[in-house]
Amino acid sequence: MARLRVEVVYAVAQVQDLVALDLADGAVARDAVEASGMIGRHGVAADFAIGISGRRVEPGRRLRHGDRVEILRKLATDPRVARRLRARPVRRR
Repeated sequence: MARLRVEVVYAVAQVQDLVALDLADGAVARDAVEASGMIGRHGVAADFAIGISGRRVEPGRRLRHGDRVEILRKLATDPRVARRLRARPVRRR
């Protein structure tokens, strides 16, 4: 049976963790995250998302050899709102 070699990554300002895994052919992104043990190790919130090489994907997406699976945390602010706030002119008295 063929095996897949993938990496699972979790990174925030204080922690960067990378685990290389060998999974069975047909494994999905959720399988890689669970096999990495990072959810329990870093106390990741239940509403995390999964990305592969910088693109958000569904947890059921089949993996390919060499994929980099990323555990994505929830954004603190919607990027569109943050951009609007930065662009707002500063009022002086």
